[in-house]
Amino acid sequence: MKKYVLDTSALMTYLEAEDGFDRVEAILAAEEVIVPFISLMELYYISLQEQGQVVADQRYAAFRRYPVFWQFDEQTTLTAARLKATNRISLADSMIAAIAIRQEAVLVHKDPEYEELAGQVEMEALPYKSHD
Repeated sequence: MKKYVLDTSALMTYLEAEDGFDRVEAILAAEEVIVPFISLMELYYISLQEQGQVVADQRYAAFRRYPVFWQFDEQTTLTAARLKATNRISLADSMIAAIAIRQEAVLVHKDPEYEELAGQVEMEALPYKSHD
């Protein structure tokens, strides 16, 4: 069974039934899923800002039933630091990508920022939002 790490954008895709919802739903139903704590944190604060406390709490609870990667060991920390130092990505994205690398998992996302990591981490991009 493959392992998958879900970026914040993948969680939002699922919750907001965006393009790619069906793929995230299939991963959640049938695969080994890892939710980085930073994805949960971003999901929570974005939901809190945009939709309020009740929705933020509900969304957080919806993903707490999956294994959450809370603690960084030294190798994951150093991997994240190297990714951040050598690529133009956010700190959160470097942490999420490092988890995928160290766990030998596929990073599922909808964030063009990750394109810079092609060849460094196995990824599955969901359909990007169009900016019409």
